[in-house]
Amino acid sequence: MDAQLIAFTGVAAGMVALPGADFTVVVRNALASRTAGLASAFGVAGGLLVHTALAVAGLAAVLVTMPVLFRTVQLLGGAYVLYLGLSALYAIRRRPAQDGSGTPSVAPEGAPEGEPEQPAPREFGRALRQGFLTNALNPKAPVLFLSLLPQFVPDGQPPLPRTLLLAALVVVLALIWFPAVALLVDRLGRWLRRPRTARAIEGGSGVALTGLGLALVTGPLLR
Repeated sequence: MDAQLIAFTGVAAGMVALPGADFTVVVRNALASRTAGLASAFGVAGGLLVHTALAVAGLAAVLVTMPVLFRTVQLLGGAYVLYLGLSALYAIRRRPAQDGSGTPSVAPEGAPEGEPEQPAPREFGRALRQGFLTNALNPKAPVLFLSLLPQFVPDGQPPLPRTLLLAALVVVLALIWFPAVALLVDRLGRWLRRPRTARAIEGGSGVALTGLGLALVTGPLLR
């Protein structure tokens, strides 16, 4: 039995499940609909695929050793997360507390108040893009994967096949965890979409994303 692979699976599972901006985006979009939640989950997995592929190819090392490029990615990621946070806070103000049936009205992001809900393909594409960009623009990920993957390559083994296996495992774990989160939120949707609960979650996610975005934009270079 490959003890290092088992250990990496545990570490990677904890890393994937650790709450962050991507987790918040999945939960927030899952409150709007199951389609949006799953799309965000797949987008996050796509972002992780980018990071692991860069680490395997060695391109992450280039990013880490070029402060200007690294800071650019950091600012872009922070600005996007900040935008999502402010959008969530703004949505609380323009969203009615409940509809005529007494159930909360949770419209997809960007849908003007009083207009019909967005078609499913458009909603899916928007949520998929949000999940992907939130994860792909995370400036900490290149450092994390570049330092983590080599630790689990046994001595004497070719590094490329092993790192490819480890990278694939991270993406598979993301494809299990984030859709499960989205489905759980949707399953609890009747309770979570109550006016007060939905507004509290929306506000909490907005504050969390805004804080993360500000920390990335105004903070020192993450190295």
